[in-house]
Amino acid sequence: MDCMTKRLRVVYGDLTLGVSGDNFHVIFNYIRGGIESLYTGGKEWMYRSPQPTFWRALTDNDRGSRFHLKSGMWLAADTFIRQTGVSVAVDGEAIAMPIAPENNKYSPDETAEKIAITYTFETLTVPAAKVSVTYTVTADNKINVAAKYFGTEGLPQLPVFGLRMIMPTHATGFTYEGLSGETYPDRMAGGVPGVYEIQGLPVTPYMVPQDCGMHMETKWVEIARNTVLSNVKDGKVSTLKIAMDDKPFAFSCLPYTAEELENATHHEELPPARRTVLCVYGAVRGVGGIDSWGSDVEEAYHISAQEDHEFSFNIVL
Repeated sequence: MDCMTKRLRVVYGDLTLGVSGDNFHVIFNYIRGGIESLYTGGKEWMYRSPQPTFWRALTDNDRGSRFHLKSGMWLAADTFIRQTGVSVAVDGEAIAMPIAPENNKYSPDETAEKIAITYTFETLTVPAAKVSVTYTVTADNKINVAAKYFGTEGLPQLPVFGLRMIMPTHATGFTYEGLSGETYPDRMAGGVPGVYEIQGLPVTPYMVPQDCGMHMETKWVEIARNTVLSNVKDGKVSTLKIAMDDKPFAFSCLPYTAEELENATHHEELPPARRTVLCVYGAVRGVGGIDSWGSDVEEAYHISAQEDHEFSFNIVL
């Protein structure tokens, strides 16, 4: 009941929208396509604005089945994406884009119970596909994130569909509620439901670096960091929690992007581990493994790019 009486403070900038609550400050950038700054628990949590992600690093079985030759355009789409629009709604009502001179009508003391900002994107595939991401900030210290991929005829299978968040420093570890170990849609039978604490950001030591660290059917994950923007330890462990909305999600939490893993042929070629790359997924392709010499992933574990895919989760502040 208390959350119904709380108000968010809102600052209408020229290129940004600032929202603050009891324990957080968040800045949305109209040009960069997402959250520019998220400050909570005494730390900054954004190194780059979250972006839709479509690629996971190849596995041995992907290479064997030539998946990269069929769906390689999704690697480019994962690296670059075109923002095509942005809209803002305050307490459920759409408003004119609040940039100069429109934002001049607002005072320094604006408040609201709910702020929603929607970004639309177009992939650099041929043909292009549309993606939307909506952030809804509410006065109960929560950001709901809803992402949708709009199916497009003529595109090859997707490796994944999710949202990638890069954090400024290397996490000390993470705790999650879900299945034990590394799991994929076609590799979940051995996973045991429970709460698990992982120290550091482990990268599975395959002979050739490849996709790893996937966790399916997750109810929540909490990232822990004890370093600030300069990578100096401040003696305080702060956490950021991602929780399911209407259904469980998949995630990976690694010190590298998919592209960084893809570029290394040996582990010593990976760059120094300086960041935390958290990817939250609504759809994940299976890994196969029937053999490593050409068999495709079973049909049930494909992700059709010609169908819609959507998911949502909450950032708990």
